[in-house]
Amino acid sequence: MKIAVLGAGAWGTALAIAFSRQHTVSLWARQASERHALRAERENRRRLPGHRLPDELAIADDFSELVASADLVLVATPLAGLRPCLRRMREDSLARPVVWACKGLEAETGRLPHQIVAEELGAEALCGALSGPSFAAEVACGLPAAVTLAANDVEFGHRMARALHSAHFRVYANDDLTGVEVGGGVKNIMAIATGVCDGLGLGLNARAALITRGLAEIARFGVALGAHPQTFMGLAGMGDLILTCTGDLSRNRSVGLALAAGRRLPQILDDLGHVAEGVSTTREVARMAERLGIDMPITRAVDAILYRDEPAAQAVDKLLRRDPKIEAS
Repeated sequence: MKIAVLGAGAWGTALAIAFSRQHTVSLWARQASERHALRAERENRRRLPGHRLPDELAIADDFSELVASADLVLVATPLAGLRPCLRRMREDSLARPVVWACKGLEAETGRLPHQIVAEELGAEALCGALSGPSFAAEVACGLPAAVTLAANDVEFGHRMARALHSAHFRVYANDDLTGVEVGGGVKNIMAIATGVCDGLGLGLNARAALITRGLAEIARFGVALGAHPQTFMGLAGMGDLILTCTGDLSRNRSVGLALAAGRRLPQILDDLGHVAEGVSTTREVARMAERLGIDMPITRAVDAILYRDEPAAQAVDKLLRRDPKIEAS
């Protein structure tokens, strides 16, 4: 299968490396200078240093030519880059199946990725989301990982899952596109919260409680949007949540750790050097939850820290002072 990977960040590069072991893969970066560096150095020294690009992995210059020749387009940009890529495909009349590996809700619109695809390519476009517990560096090394591919068409989803599956990168098909997207997006908010918890030295008991209650919050939000509850017990829910909240490679957890240390958000993001999707997702999920009347106290607390300059310790204290509830709620 010919796969066009759009986006040469850490995750796009890692997926291109992984899939090139069994498919014909071309990687495209938005900036010509990035493409030149990738081709010359055979390494993404800025985003994924230390991982050589396989000789068979091509670096593409022409967007339209690349997409036109592909059997599958895999968009691995940050979520903000999804709509521009799709719009360019539409303007060039390039109808191809699309799978995305970006997570979150679109800034300002609050759209989930599949809603963006429907707006840009039409509701009939074959599409799906690739999500689950997977750090780019480990995938690039060929270490074992398992993810979910949820699609708007069941047969397409199963076909793509089988095609992308390998012994070290296991891909499971799923038909709950909304649930997989919500799990992958909202867990980043919980990772920021967990980073704050760890940064304040609140202990492992508090971390376990926060992750557990965070999962309940994710599920409550997802079900309100039409997701299946059981999705959040799987790879795109609990699996991704645990990894992102506890792994030292987690960008969003790193943001939380820095917030707990009293650092300002602009400086944190500048020093990070990568996109932490949970920052923008927090704002959109908090707005939507308020509009729909969904109780999301952890999300509200993270939103207050990020966007209302509330000190991290004060936000946590408010959470701890909430009245007790029945656990299932």
